Amino acid sequence: MVLMKMKFPFEKRVKLAQGLWLLSWTAAVAGATTFTLGCILKTELRKRQEVMENSDIHIVPNTLMLVGLASLGINYFASRISQDALDAAKFPCWKSFLKPYFACSCFFTVLMLLSVIMSFAMKGSLERSLKGGLKNGIRYYKDTDTPGRCFQKQNIDRLQMEFQCCGNNDHRDWFEVQWISNRYLDFSSKEVKDRIKSNVDGRYLLDGVPFSCCNPSSPRPCIQYQLTNNSAHYNYQYQTEELNIHLRGCREALVNYYMGLMNTIGAGVLSVFLLQSSVLVSLRLLQTSMEAVEGNENTEIETEGYLLEKGIKETIMEYLDPVLKFLLLTNQVEEGGETTPA
Repeated sequence: MVLMKMKFPFEKRVKLAQGLWLLSWTAAVAGATTFTLGCILKTELRKRQEVMENSDIHIVPNTLMLVGLASLGINYFASRISQDALDAAKFPCWKSFLKPYFACSCFFTVLMLLSVIMSFAMKGSLERSLKGGLKNGIRYYKDTDTPGRCFQKQNIDRLQMEFQCCGNNDHRDWFEVQWISNRYLDFSSKEVKDRIKSNVDGRYLLDGVPFSCCNPSSPRPCIQYQLTNNSAHYNYQYQTEELNIHLRGCREALVNYYMGLMNTIGAGVLSVFLLQSSVLVSLRLLQTSMEAVEGNENTEIETEGYLLEKGIKETIMEYLDPVLKFLLLTNQVEEGGETTPA
């Protein structure tokens, strides 16, 4: 079954070739933009890699950069082919090149669509990565003298101030860890001794948060210690008071920031995908309409163009069969080598 069969008079073929040339260069610019967006997202993710447990999320920017570069090559050749289509004597030179070209182009175009889907679907992976990374960041906040962790305090403080957040889930995460280093504790103080003895792990825990959790928009001077002690502060109720620290957790803040960024990029790349698909469809119609001109003295005859000569399933199998046969042959050669006696 022929798909998208259309008639192409000479004038229509010329307009198709000219339009395709312009469309391919537009798509090339869009491909460069896709690569740039991938670089921007990669840079933003690397800025916060200290609070990410793994780098699975980097598959999105890596894929965007790959398909962006591939798009430049695909559209460069599309512009060359469309230009040579205006000369019936030059176009046959591309005949042997077009089949592998379409196979590669379709692969990278589908990969572009997958990158769009991943940019919307990676929220769970991002959230899990940040959950573990922020938990470790808070745990090692005090280790300013430990090699490999000496910048953890600075990173967490800058993160909490920039994103106006506190803790992993919320400010109470700081109540569960010792975030003040032992070198800054007076162990001769009764209060310090009592706090350490009251904890089974021998840690100095308190109902306080680092200064970076303070909300500068609050009219009240920041209360960062004894947050749950109503009697320690004048006119203060912990349960009902709107605390003058940031209440939103940093995991929520970062997930919202990165998902907003990826959703915006995903929407942009989706438009690039549609543009790239238009280039491939137009090029395929131009190719099939020009095949009837080959060997004909009158190059201005009306011809027919189509997207697929066979059904979608048959066309896919036509491209896959050589690959499958090659893999099968390779496997047989390897098995034959293993069974050959020394």
